[in-house]
Amino acid sequence: MDQKRAMTSVDLAALVTELRGYEGAKVDKAYLYDDDLVRLKLRDFDAGRVELILETGDPKRAHVAAPEHVPDAPGRPPDFAKMLRNRLSGADLAGVRQYEFDRILVFEFERDDADTLLVVELFGDGNVAVMNRDREVIDCLDTVRLKSRTVAPGSVYEFPASRFNPMTADRETFGARMDDSDTDVVRTIATQLNLGGLWAEELCSRAGVEKTLDIAEATDDDYDELFGALERLRDTVREGRFDPRVYWETDEGERTQPVDATPVPLEEYEGVDCEAYDRFVDALDDYFYELDREEPTPGTDRPDFEEEIAKYERIIDQQEGAIEGFEQEAEQYRERAEAVYAHYDLVDEVLSTVREAREADYDWEAVEGRFHEAAEAGNERAEHVRDVNPAEGTVTVELDGMDVELDPQDGVEKNADRLYQEAKRVEEKKEGALAAIEDTREDLEDAKRRRDEWEADDGDDADEEADESEDVDWLSRSNIPVRYDEQWYERFRWFHTSDGFLVIGGRNADQNEALVKKYMDGGDRFFHSQAHGGPVTILKATGPSEPSKEVDFPESTLEEAARFAVTYSSVWKEGKFAGDVYMVDPDQVSKTPESGEYLEKGGFTIRGDRTYFRDTPVDCAVGVQCEPETRVLGGPKRAIEGQVETSVEIEPGQYAQNDIAKMLYRELKERFADQSFLRKVASPDLIQEFCPPGGSRIVD
Repeated sequence: MDQKRAMTSVDLAALVTELRGYEGAKVDKAYLYDDDLVRLKLRDFDAGRVELILETGDPKRAHVAAPEHVPDAPGRPPDFAKMLRNRLSGADLAGVRQYEFDRILVFEFERDDADTLLVVELFGDGNVAVMNRDREVIDCLDTVRLKSRTVAPGSVYEFPASRFNPMTADRETFGARMDDSDTDVVRTIATQLNLGGLWAEELCSRAGVEKTLDIAEATDDDYDELFGALERLRDTVREGRFDPRVYWETDEGERTQPVDATPVPLEEYEGVDCEAYDRFVDALDDYFYELDREEPTPGTDRPDFEEEIAKYERIIDQQEGAIEGFEQEAEQYRERAEAVYAHYDLVDEVLSTVREAREADYDWEAVEGRFHEAAEAGNERAEHVRDVNPAEGTVTVELDGMDVELDPQDGVEKNADRLYQEAKRVEEKKEGALAAIEDTREDLEDAKRRRDEWEADDGDDADEEADESEDVDWLSRSNIPVRYDEQWYERFRWFHTSDGFLVIGGRNADQNEALVKKYMDGGDRFFHSQAHGGPVTILKATGPSEPSKEVDFPESTLEEAARFAVTYSSVWKEGKFAGDVYMVDPDQVSKTPESGEYLEKGGFTIRGDRTYFRDTPVDCAVGVQCEPETRVLGGPKRAIEGQVETSVEIEPGQYAQNDIAKMLYRELKERFADQSFLRKVASPDLIQEFCPPGGSRIVD
């Protein structure tokens, strides 16, 4: 028997009935695994911890999971998970519904500041879309642009075209739909009534109607029996009168693999070994958990439990420090607010003086001068004025040894209230940190439990480790240890040439400024595309803490730096495959414009002769490094291919940055036996950092 790898419309209709029992639960946290599994951690008044699993890849599923069946929390949360946390943390689950009779679930979340809809598509390629009450998409796992519908950030979400809904059809509509067919009964029910193959066969069995009966030969009595069976099924679903089952394939009496989970016993599975459950969500949880256990998983290499435990302990220390910091910050805001009231007359006079001066058209410099003159003349209240901020329109006053920033447009009460509100806001951050630390403590205990279970199961086998001094086939290794040390240059675009030299480039005007002012030294080389809109690219001769020196760069390094400069310029964005690049020495780069000219932020003047690299091809590959560190790398293909275990080359094309990053993630993930490894070191967000701006596609 084939295993079910996607839930049916009937399954979802039954699931929704049970999920409504969790309405009112509050969202604690959201996680994203790989790029197709969303986990929402909720707290329910009656049920306690509730783990909602939504997977849109393979398999396609939605259910509540037991805590012991929940995958370990991934490391660095990708942007999609961060967005979910920002939108949903503290929100209440207000409703769950199935869109018509499609394989689409709609979750409604309510929070004081904003309501959120989470739409989960469990058909086709699958998708999760997050939107506001007006159905404007905030973000989605995959961008969809078809003639029939669009799902993309900023667009209004469009549901697929409506399909026939057998759960609401009356007898007349049912009969008319059946009559429109020209095939047999079971295929008509499966396709015209949208019940799918299994439930079409089940309906025929329950009605006692021959499955292969030609629709032209079916009688009204046959239709009556089939419609009666359909009515009984949908009544069961609506009322939640379930008797769930998980069905198993067996070999000589031993269960070998699960094959299906259903909300009610099926006549089609009569004689198949099964297990009964009280709730359908529990049956689904066990079914998909067993299904996952059958997939190829990391095998005999012992996971680095100690590193994981140490990581959680470090996080807890940091969280405890943050909580202490929040407490101190909130107390400081309250003390400032109380000081404002304690010196009511002083504060009122200062605010009134600033307000009157501004209304009389005094500029901020003149206002500050008046306070300075008054202080020198012995005005005790003026002596309390420490500073004025023209950009913010505020004045800073010393009260009881504390500097308090005040807004002259507001009175004493409003300024004090603002400080109290800030204290309240910080205390709310403290509450969030307290909830987060509880999550981390749970993760810590889970890691310790798994370590103890591993050691109990494997005994001395844990001492057998591969000799990593020898060549290792990282792609086929079942468990890859994660080793990573963050470097100073990672906030820029960067790569190391095939000769080992560091190349860094700006991501925006601010970084372009910083690269030239702070990170370019005498022995370096400055690269820039001839096309407008390219990043500043610096080929480093030395590290930031080393004295500058002249270096005879190899031609291969200069060529790779030039390719890097043109790749991340407007050349790629315009869909071109080559462009001109020039190189100069650092002393030829200036922020001083020519007479009568103006330089925008991030712009520079180049003086003197330039060395040109004509018709330099764009060149970008993204790969995964496994030693000496585990990380995603990107840059010219020749430069990175000797540093990574595997890589994928891209070229200008039709897919947006976030979409090509997800495609690269899936392609790279398939190449590793350790399916969890890539999620830890090369999420789609990290891969996207190495993708050029504009459209791209994978080179065949």
